Amino acid sequence: MTGRLVVLGGGAAGMSAASAARRVDPDLEIVVLEATGWAAAGLCGLPYHLAGLVPRPEDLVAYPAAYFRERRGLDLRTGVTVRRLDAAARVVDTADGPLGYTAVVVATGGAPATLPLPDLGGRPSFAVRTVEDLVALRTLLDTGAVRRALVIGAGYIGLETAEALAHRGVAVTVAERLARVLPTTVDPEPAAVVEEHVREHLRDRGDLRLGTDALALAADPSFDVVVVCTGVRPAAAVAAQAGAHTGPGGALLVDDRMRTSLPHVLAAGDCIAPHHRVLGGPAFVPLGPTANKTGRVAGTVAAGGDARFAGVVGTAVVKVFDLEVARTGLTLAEAEAAGLPAVAQDVVSRSRAKYYPGVRPVHVRLVHEPGGRLLGAQMVGVEGAAKRIDVIAAALHAELSVDDLADLDLSYAPPYAPVYDPVLAVAQAAQRDLRDAQRSVAGPSSLAAR
Repeated sequence: MTGRLVVLGGGAAGMSAASAARRVDPDLEIVVLEATGWAAAGLCGLPYHLAGLVPRPEDLVAYPAAYFRERRGLDLRTGVTVRRLDAAARVVDTADGPLGYTAVVVATGGAPATLPLPDLGGRPSFAVRTVEDLVALRTLLDTGAVRRALVIGAGYIGLETAEALAHRGVAVTVAERLARVLPTTVDPEPAAVVEEHVREHLRDRGDLRLGTDALALAADPSFDVVVVCTGVRPAAAVAAQAGAHTGPGGALLVDDRMRTSLPHVLAAGDCIAPHHRVLGGPAFVPLGPTANKTGRVAGTVAAGGDARFAGVVGTAVVKVFDLEVARTGLTLAEAEAAGLPAVAQDVVSRSRAKYYPGVRPVHVRLVHEPGGRLLGAQMVGVEGAAKRIDVIAAALHAELSVDDLADLDLSYAPPYAPVYDPVLAVAQAAQRDLRDAQRSVAGPSSLAAR
C-alpha cells in the first residue's frame, strides 16, 4: 500500500494502530495526531501516579515520542486538535490545516462524563482522564494544600482515586447518586462486600455516601478539591459527524476488521462498540486490553494487511484498597436488561487450603441461563480473585457450559488453592441448583416413573 495513513489519537489504540501499520508497510507515510501533550501513556496507571507509587508521569509512557519518530518512522504530532473529518474528500481538518489521507484510523478514546458543578468559590475541580489532569492534581497534592477531598462517583475510577488520595493522607468523602458502589461493574451482592471494605478504610478519615446528591456536597467549602469520576463516554464525535454509524452509548460501530460504515475509515479503542461474544452484538466496553488489540487490527487492515478481532467478553479487575474486585461476561442485571433468562449462584470459597496460613475468603457469583449456558461471573477477595476470573473469561470465550466449567482440571496446592478451586466450587453449586430445578419441573410422578 502507498499513500498516507492518518491516526486520530495517540493513546493505546492509536499507537498500536500506527505501529501495526508500520510492520505491514515499511514505506507507508503514517501521521499520528494527538490532542494532548502525551502519547503512548498508560492511563490505567494514573491513580498510582497520584498515590505516589509511580514517581513520575513519564514512567507511565511505553516509549518516548522520539522513539516512535526515529525508530518506527511515525510522524507523531502532539497538541493537535482535529476539527472535522471529510470522508468524501478524504481530508482531516485540524487546527494546523487540512491533511489528506488514503486511510484513517479513529482512535479518539473516551471522554469523562461531565457534571454541572455549582460555584466552587475558586476551589479547584478535576476530572480523571488525561495525564495532564493527574499531573495537575498531584502537583496540588504535593503543595500540602489538600486536606479534604470530595470524589464524585463510586465506580472503579472513583474508588481508585479515593484510595490514591487516602494513601496521600487526604480525608476523602466518596459520593455516589446510586445506592451502591461499583453500580455498573458488579451486582448488589458483591457490591455489598466492597462497600463494607471501603467504609472500613474511610471510617477514620473520610466517608462513603451512597444515594446522595453529590452536587449539593460539592458546594460545601470544607472540601479543598472536587474530583469528578462519573464514568466515560466514547469520544466519537468527529467520525459520527462525518456520517459513521454509532451504537451503544454513541460508540462507533465496527466490523471484525475495525472498519466503520465510512469507506477507508477504521476505528479502535474506547470510541468503538466491538462485538460482545456473550451478548452476540455490539457493546461499549472501554478497557485497555481491548484498545491495544483493536488498534493492532485497525492498523494492520488500514495498511493493506488482514487481521480480525474476535470480540470481548467484558473482563475487568480493579484494586479497591485491599480487595481484588473482578468481573467477566454479564452481571445478572446486565443479562436481565438484555432479555436473557438468567440466574445467579453465590458461594464464599477460600483462596488457599483452609489449614494453610493466610487463607482468605473469596466471594464468587456465577451468572448462567437455566439451561446451563454461562453468562458471566464476579469475584471479590483480598487474594485469589484477580487471575481466577480469567478462567471464566476463557470459558466464556470458548462457549463452555456450567458442566464444562465444573469439569476443568485446575491446579491445586495448599498455598495457592483449596482442593476445589473457587471456580469449581461455584460451578458445582450451580450444577446442584440446575439439578434441583430440573427435578422440580419434572415433578414427583415423573421421577417415580424413572
